Amino acid sequence: MSTPTDISRDQITVLGPSLRFKGELRAEEEVFIKGQVEGTIKHVPRLTVCREGIVNASIQGSIVAVLGTVTGDIEANTSVSIAEYADMTGDIVAPSVSLVEGSRFNGSVTMGARVSRADPPEPERKAPIPPGPNPTPIRTQLQR
Repeated sequence: MSTPTDISRDQITVLGPSLRFKGELRAEEEVFIKGQVEGTIKHVPRLTVCREGIVNASIQGSIVAVLGTVTGDIEANTSVSIAEYADMTGDIVAPSVSLVEGSRFNGSVTMGARVSRADPPEPERKAPIPPGPNPTPIRTQLQR
């Protein structure tokens, strides 16, 4: 049985260096981006932004590797890795994050169980404090 990390060679899409894509990109196979993508990238089992790739998009996938330039937030089910010569600006949410020395990263990292930005956690609800009697002011005198 195959898993999202067991991608066969015939299930790979390469967006070449001359490609300019704007909009929503959805894929169920491994994707290599060598061109420019602007918009959103969703449900990609494994996404690699190659060294010459430029992405200005929010990304949702399973495994995301940034070797090029990404401006936008990344949400991954498994992992995100930022290579030593990569340039990443945006927030990362993933159970595992790797930032290699030499990479440029500007943003925040949230690690742990998958957290969806679309469904923020419910605020903690505390029991209401029952109203008590009106407090009596305490008068004090300062002594010199």
